[in-house]
Amino acid sequence: MRYILRFLYCTYQLLICFPILLISTILTAIFTLIGCSFFNARWWGYYPAMLWSRMMCLVPLLKVRIEGGGNLDPKQSYIFVSNHQGPYDIFLIYGWLGRPFRWLMKKELADIPLVGRACLKAGHILVDKSGPKAIKRTQDQARESLRDGVSIVVFPEGARSFTGHMAHFRRGPFQLGHMLQLPIVPVTIDGSFQVLPRQKGFNFVTHHTLRLVIHDPIPYREDMDSIIRESYSVIESALPLEMQGFRENPDQ
Repeated sequence: MRYILRFLYCTYQLLICFPILLISTILTAIFTLIGCSFFNARWWGYYPAMLWSRMMCLVPLLKVRIEGGGNLDPKQSYIFVSNHQGPYDIFLIYGWLGRPFRWLMKKELADIPLVGRACLKAGHILVDKSGPKAIKRTQDQARESLRDGVSIVVFPEGARSFTGHMAHFRRGPFQLGHMLQLPIVPVTIDGSFQVLPRQKGFNFVTHHTLRLVIHDPIPYREDMDSIIRESYSVIESALPLEMQGFRENPDQ
């Protein structure tokens, strides 16, 4: 019976989900490009992608659970840092974080046809580590974005997990928060690895609950290393026991 249900679910994805989500992705990118070019870039850079992300979860019939977030000030800018289990991390955060933000993202993502251009138009920040001047440009763009309650979201591991466990946290996002004296908000993602694990080639989605835990902010303090350790510990504490514990990620 389990294999029959899996076959039916994969058939549903192939014949119904994939066409709907492909068309919605193209339309979202077009709406974002046009809206950010001629209208309110803050609105058009966030809400179309938020609705698209919710569709990416709900059309495949995935259950989403949101926890926390009640202690965030809507007028305060934050640095949100999250573990990185898989592609569905993006849809969970975009769909349910509940506030305008900018991604701190790899510059290679700008090469994705249409979507990359839409990300640039929406004001998302490309991380360029080619030299000191490029790093400074990234920092300046981030500082300019963090106004009127707009925040930044980043995956400090820098790469998706191969096992669902957490790897090292890079210091860059925390240095940005330290430089701007902003609170850090740890975010735990659970279930994304089970839904779509990292592997080569095409893979069908597995039906599994997605869980997003928005923890309380960690206020700015001088000891940045302690903030990194605390963020790591808080994020890991909300994962299931079988997903806790450090695992080396060769992509880092």
